Amino acid sequence: MKEVKLYWMPNCSTCQKAAGWLERRGVKVTEFCDIKEDNLSRAEIEDLVRMLGGPAELFSKRAVKYREMKLNERDVLPAEMMDLMTSEYTFLKRPIMVIDGKAVAGFFEKSYLSFLDENYFPPAKPKE
Repeated sequence: MKEVKLYWMPNCSTCQKAAGWLERRGVKVTEFCDIKEDNLSRAEIEDLVRMLGGPAELFSKRAVKYREMKLNERDVLPAEMMDLMTSEYTFLKRPIMVIDGKAVAGFFEKSYLSFLDENYFPPAKPKE
């Protein structure tokens, strides 16, 4: 069985929904990382960004601070996204699932299904 790491916030309803969804499908999360309690280092965030394909894939525009800081009124450059995510966990899209150096952020059933099909479940053997 592959290791599955879930970066989440235990009190976040979307994170709870994702964890329950995974459990119902027989996916065992081997490590939970609370992004609020276990402050992620810049290096960890850089690793996640690399896995996801860029800062915009990890940066959450749903954070209250996003609107409070009026970031919604201008373009936020990738370097600034990195600084914001490093300094404040609320700018991280969540949950983030990592398997074998690949990741998916946010919880949408279709994206989780395709991510798991590609990275978790063994490929189906062709019928002879």
